[in-house]
Amino acid sequence: MALATVCGMIDAEDVRRIALSFPETVEKEAWSMPTFRVAGKMYVTIPDDQTSFAVRCPRHERTELIAAEPEKFWVPPHEAGSAWVRVRLAALEGPDELRDILVDSWRQAAPDHLADQHPDLRPGVVAG
Repeated sequence: MALATVCGMIDAEDVRRIALSFPETVEKEAWSMPTFRVAGKMYVTIPDDQTSFAVRCPRHERTELIAAEPEKFWVPPHEAGSAWVRVRLAALEGPDELRDILVDSWRQAAPDHLADQHPDLRPGVVAG
């Protein structure tokens, strides 16, 4: 078990565990890092340093997130043109916030019929 988990901090293994709990999610290595996909569409990546993760995020929402919480959300210059945002693990308030962020990204990537079959997978809905 990672030291971060023992200390109660969220770490990359928590991202992996929660992402893999979502329907039809598969883990695939790409660009030398773990990526998680649903129906072939990537919805989360864990960069090499494992201090952050990246998720799908519409650009207009991304701008608002970064302005509201720059200590938590950011975009590296090489990803500025994409519809993704990075999230600093150390800045998360807890596992519920992590789950909500991952659920939102999963719903953006999942086919409508799959997302519709899982109304429990919505931000703010407590995992059962």
